[in-house]
Amino acid sequence: MNEAYVPDWEIPANVRALQTTRIGGVSRAPWDAFNLGDHVGDAPDAVAANRALLRRKLPGDPFWLKQVHGTVAVDIDKWPKINQGDAAYARQPGNVCAVMTADCLPVLFCDRQGSVVAAAHAGWRGLLAGVLESAVGAMQVVPGNILAWLGPAIGPACFEVGSEVRDAFVAGDPAASLAFTPRADGHGKWLCDIYLLARQRLQRLDITAISGGEACTVSGGDRFFSYRRDGVTGRMASLIWLERAA
Repeated sequence: MNEAYVPDWEIPANVRALQTTRIGGVSRAPWDAFNLGDHVGDAPDAVAANRALLRRKLPGDPFWLKQVHGTVAVDIDKWPKINQGDAAYARQPGNVCAVMTADCLPVLFCDRQGSVVAAAHAGWRGLLAGVLESAVGAMQVVPGNILAWLGPAIGPACFEVGSEVRDAFVAGDPAASLAFTPRADGHGKWLCDIYLLARQRLQRLDITAISGGEACTVSGGDRFFSYRRDGVTGRMASLIWLERAA
């Protein structure tokens, strides 16, 4: 199996996207093997080698964000020196938007005309705070013309949260209650469907062309990194860009 795969979604011909897995790199356990995160304790030379392998599949170096579970969307066409944010967007062909995850939800965006792309890192905190809304707003196109893909994240059978998380989402949207199932053991914990929460928020923005949302990082241990499952682990990347004209 290759270390990366192309997301299965209907996108314009000039839009390219890629999702990495844990397979195919050089990092040793517990970061084995295709770890792209340089902040998780892995050997720097191993991360650099993995990023070099990834670079072969891309038109340029990705713009790596310093993710903080916030809502800032970075315009990578300007290639700013400050890279702190949890979403990236680009209109310039060849500029690669990227987010890294290991349970949090990565969301890729493009418009039907192939004029702009974006990537968002949506853990539950960023999702609640509005990172998807921030990414969509930064694209500056009619939301109904936006296509979205939900990448691998912690699945609804594995994502246990406390009542405070459920209460925070439901306070903003009562329909969010549909994304929470009480644990059968009665200890006040809930199972959370982060995919459904993301779909609800996108649909409220008038985005209905939503693909993906099936892969679980926790249960897919042979393919995906998972912080919830392993603690010390690597990071995968979700990437999107506009292709340069021939």
